[in-house]
Amino acid sequence: MTIRLYYQDAYLQEFTGTVTDRREVEGRPAVVLDRTAFYPASGGQPFDTGTLETARVLGVEEDPSGEILHFLDGEVPAAATVTGRIDWQRRFDHMQQHTGQHILSQAFLQLARAQTIGFHLGAQTSTIDLDVPLTGGGAIEEAEALAGRVIFEDRPVHILTADRAQIETLGVRKEPVRDGPIRVIDVEGFDRSPCGGTHVRRTGEIGLAAILGHERYKGGTRVEFVAGYRACHVFRKEHQLLGNLGRLFTGHPYDLPQLAEKCLVERSSLAKENARLRDQLIEKEAEEMVARADKVEGIAVIRLLYSDRKFDSLKVLAQKVTSRPGAVALLATTLDSPMLVAARSKDVPGDCNAAVKENAAALGGKGGGRPELAQAGGMPAEAVPAWLERLEEHFRLRIRSGR
Repeated sequence: MTIRLYYQDAYLQEFTGTVTDRREVEGRPAVVLDRTAFYPASGGQPFDTGTLETARVLGVEEDPSGEILHFLDGEVPAAATVTGRIDWQRRFDHMQQHTGQHILSQAFLQLARAQTIGFHLGAQTSTIDLDVPLTGGGAIEEAEALAGRVIFEDRPVHILTADRAQIETLGVRKEPVRDGPIRVIDVEGFDRSPCGGTHVRRTGEIGLAAILGHERYKGGTRVEFVAGYRACHVFRKEHQLLGNLGRLFTGHPYDLPQLAEKCLVERSSLAKENARLRDQLIEKEAEEMVARADKVEGIAVIRLLYSDRKFDSLKVLAQKVTSRPGAVALLATTLDSPMLVAARSKDVPGDCNAAVKENAAALGGKGGGRPELAQAGGMPAEAVPAWLERLEEHFRLRIRSGR
């Protein structure tokens, strides 16, 4: 079975090992070493990456027998001994996040009696799943503050080994899930938890653990956080973002909530005024269209085809035209996709719904509505003029016949 050097020294960045097996798993080449410093994905912590000789290590997994597979982008030399180099930046980041999680989990347990039931160390942020819902932000802020104090106190982080009988006397935060010798991470005077991950030697190396947000999740709470260099990166980006927003609003970042609220109020007022003016314009347009329209037995019949107008606007226009007596509006657009609307005043004979369905059967497309208002779409663009002509003929015949 592979000797796990990361258990002996999580800070080991370079090592030598002997290739004991070469495999291919789902088309990916992999090797097994007699000893390794590469951490395999486990317990919510991702695997290490780095190199074995000239080959890049793309993934590390533990197989059912306990051997550790190193998935590579190429072959390692046939020589028995190879040199492995850990991507230290990635490893140390994982150490900061994982130890930060232990501290935050204990803080939630102490302050809110919330037990950690899940942990995921992501590429950008990490999450802790708690077994109880935290409805307010008070417990979140208090847990973050307590974790911060433990980090700033630069407490030693010890690695203990115990059996099942000893575990009961150690006061661990959670019960171990495996038998045999049990590895326990001891944040001096604060937290003890069984864990097979890699951790920093002292809490001060974490620097900072910051909670970014929380949400209800499966009856409990999911907490999102960052620690170490990640926290610095997030704060730097957010500070720059706030600065840029402040310049856009011509104010200090601390004043952004009030400035944004003022902007939204002004925007709402402008939107209402814009809607009022647009309604007036369409009303005026409808009035002028009726005045210029051809008359059939005194009834204005309007037929127009647009290539640059939204259908919603045409529908409103048709309703404005036919809100007065003695008018028919047959309007179509080919913008985006062919669509048309047929509308008539209540005192005008004819059936918009029946006319639309007849046209759909003859010319393609589909649609329907009420006798006073119907719409259609889905017809070929070249068929739209014929649609309008047939609709106009429908109403001209019925206006002349009076039914």
